[in-house]
This record gives sequence, structure tokens and C-alpha cells, in this order.
Amino acid sequence: MKVEIWSDVMCPFCYIGKRRFEEALLQSGHQDKIEIEWKSFQLNPDLKTDPSINFMHHLADSKGWTLDYTQQLNDHVNQMAAEVGLNYSSNRVVANSFKAHRFSHLAKKYHLGNEAEEALFKAYFTNGQNIDDTATLIQLGTEIGLNAEELQQVLDSDAYAENVKQDIAEAQHLGIRGVPFFVMNNKYGVSGAQALPVFMETIEKSFTEWEQENSKPALTIIEGQSCTPEGDCN
Repeated sequence: MKVEIWSDVMCPFCYIGKRRFEEALLQSGHQDKIEIEWKSFQLNPDLKTDPSINFMHHLADSKGWTLDYTQQLNDHVNQMAAEVGLNYSSNRVVANSFKAHRFSHLAKKYHLGNEAEEALFKAYFTNGQNIDDTATLIQLGTEIGLNAEELQQVLDSDAYAENVKQDIAEAQHLGIRGVPFFVMNNKYGVSGAQALPVFMETIEKSFTEWEQENSKPALTIIEGQSCTPEGDCN
């Protein structure tokens, strides 16, 4: 069964949602029969990368919030992350995610999509790395098994830009307005970093229907005279 996940590396709930979905998938016992495909989505496509800007000040200014209110919200999200075993840093780099999405599409070519997403999330939220920096992405790519030379060529060009745009267009067509967004068996959509029971219920329902749709029909055999490959005819 296929599960498509629309996500943006700079979305804090996407990493949390990833962990909750993974736990639900593990508890379902169906992980070996489920194919996961990560899809691109950009929350702020016009964002200018600037590592010199303080992330918390930038977030407060962009949202029109006070710094105290921004800190309260950030602390709340960090606590949510901690509950699923993630350590969020407030020292994040203000960075556009488009290049990171192109990186992910190259990884997908080599069936390393999930590894790429995990590496990007950890780099951005835990390690405070610049996910729009070519050298950083090459380091992350080689760590998950990508070829450094090919990755350099991709990041120095506009390769996979159309793939990113196609994912975003598909999301718009489906009416997806926020991420994370999970589409299971091309039938059920789950929006947001939902609680574990929601993921488990939807996975089970989707998987049961998928199995029914893809099971081979049992044949009722009426025996008659026939020949076998062994030469037996009767």
C-alpha cells in the first residue's frame, strides 16, 4: 500500500508527525507492505535565506507576534517534539527550503527518500544547520549514501525543480493547504501531526481495504479431462 506525505523541512509539526506516523506504522505491523513517498510543499516560497538573522526574532517579526509570545509558542512546540523523542533547538537558520526539496527528489531516485527527510529534519531542527547551503546538503547526502559528485551537479543546476513544482501543484489540486498531510491508499487524507490513535485507525482501515482490493480471487474449480506438464493426461 502506498502512503504519500506532503511536507516541508521547515515545518516543526512535520517532523513530529513523521515520528507519530512511524510509531503507528510500527504498531500496525504492516510496515513491510507499505511504500512511503515524500512529496514537496513550501510554506514560505519567497523566504530569503539569511543565516545572520536570529530565528526567534525573524519568526516574531514575520508573524506580527511579540517576542515573549513567540517564545511561549516555541516552548510548547519543543515540548511536543520532546514527547516523541526529538530535541528541537531554537537556533535555527532562516533558510529557503527549495534546494532541500530538490535534494530530496534526487534521494528518492535511489530509494532514499525517507533517509533524506530524516537527515534534513535533524539538520534543521536539532543541529541548526543551513538546509539551503550546498556544502551542508552534500555532507548530509553522502552520509545517507548519495554520490557527492552527482549531488554537487544537481544542486549547482535547477535539476528536479520541476518535480518540486509538480508536487506543489498536486497538493493544490487535492486541496492541501497545510502540512504534514498524509494520503493513504489514494483514499484517505490525514492532516497535521495527529495523535497516534488517529494514524493507527487510518492505517488499519486503508490497509484492510487495500488488501481486499488486491487479493486474488479464489477459483472454484470444476474438474475435467486435462494434461499436465509432466505428461499426465486423464
